[in-house]
Amino acid sequence: MRLATACLVLTLSGCHSLWPGKSLSTLAPTPPLGHTPAKALLPTHDREWSPDLATLPRVEWSGDRAIVRNIRDCVYESDDDYVISYYDKQFDLSKIQTVDFIVVPFKEAPSLAHTMLSFGFEGGDYVTVSAEARLEKHEKYNPLAGALRQYELMYVVAAERDAILRRTRHRGVDVYLYRTVATPEQARSLFADIMERVNRLGENPEFYDTLRNNCTTNIVTHLNSLRPGRVPLDLRILLPGFSDGLAYELGLIDTTLPFAETQRRARVTDLANRNADASDFSTQIRR
Repeated sequence: MRLATACLVLTLSGCHSLWPGKSLSTLAPTPPLGHTPAKALLPTHDREWSPDLATLPRVEWSGDRAIVRNIRDCVYESDDDYVISYYDKQFDLSKIQTVDFIVVPFKEAPSLAHTMLSFGFEGGDYVTVSAEARLEKHEKYNPLAGALRQYELMYVVAAERDAILRRTRHRGVDVYLYRTVATPEQARSLFADIMERVNRLGENPEFYDTLRNNCTTNIVTHLNSLRPGRVPLDLRILLPGFSDGLAYELGLIDTTLPFAETQRRARVTDLANRNADASDFSTQIRR
């Protein structure tokens, strides 16, 4: 039944962005059956990972300050050619001002998308968090395999330039950035909840699940853990290309303008590409 459901919905999340460039005919090839049992026993951190997913973030707490280790900040020549770089940064939770919701629809299947969150701090700093399938070297994302416990789950904590520009410039996909209506206090609680999960995943690996433990379902889980029932069960959680519409209906993002206009203004693809080398990249894409 689980496999049939996965096939029926054609793995409706897609939390690894290698998928957008694939043609629809190659979205869900059947994984080798002999490969399934061995990997599906227990999740582990001990594999030969893709270089961009090899280093787990971790968080050290000191009161209201979080020292985030291994924030990814790669320099990309192409999607597959990059210089790995990480940095550590101390964040004062009292300085968190905003959280933005990012949607990256797939070119050939816009009902499917990758979703992320980006937190803004006083002074113009931003950090992005993205729940993804953690791939091994030379492994390609296969959504059906993701429903069969063939990948571990990873929270990528990244510089906003890394997370957004890799997609707009090197994968050629659109990125939509929505300002949420979260208060600074709500954004701080959400950030803290996510960072705690980052540490839990570091200690206790989990399998990625295309339907139940993916980019969008994890965002929903965090929101509902802070305010139970804030995001009800909805098909658009499994079709995250429409998740921005759900967020609009639920009042999670600004509803001052009609949704179509809100969505148009949220598209930051061209701004990101034009300001790729700008020192104030995050400010420029929000103009």
